Amino acid sequence: MTTFFFAYLALISIASGILTVALRNPVHCGLALLTLLLHVAGFFILLNSEFLAMVQIIVYAGAILVLYLFVLMLLNLKTEERVFHQRTAVIAFVTAGVGGVFLLMLLSSPFASLSGNATPEVIGFVGHTKAVGITIFNDFLLQFEIIAVFLLGAIIGAIVLAKTPIARQYDSSDKP
Repeated sequence: MTTFFFAYLALISIASGILTVALRNPVHCGLALLTLLLHVAGFFILLNSEFLAMVQIIVYAGAILVLYLFVLMLLNLKTEERVFHQRTAVIAFVTAGVGGVFLLMLLSSPFASLSGNATPEVIGFVGHTKAVGITIFNDFLLQFEIIAVFLLGAIIGAIVLAKTPIARQYDSSDKP
């Protein structure tokens, strides 16, 4: 069952990565990027790393993508939607072909059926999200709060820079 989920996540991640750079509409690119980031979080869940999956969703799919959409709204891009160009379709088919070759190489690898015997005790890894949270909020609380203040300042600065008076932009009395 894990192999099925891995194959699903891999195929959708590759497809959404290609769509992120190939689509012409910036909002559609953002949606493809969101799909990619959520499926990368799925990879973290398959690796039993729930904390990294939540960080992936909160930080990247939440904060970074919202920042990207704010920039798109501030730029006020007027683009027309276009369908894939022939060059984009050729690039997509070549990328799919190269990916297929790599998949065949992976499936025919002599190491494909080998598995390790490392357990969490052998690795020395404490896989608890609670332990990571306690460490962040006990040992690194000052750094955490400083970053929060910097981000708040950046948000306020972006709002101040984005709020330009509309009447001043179109005022004809500024002409010499």
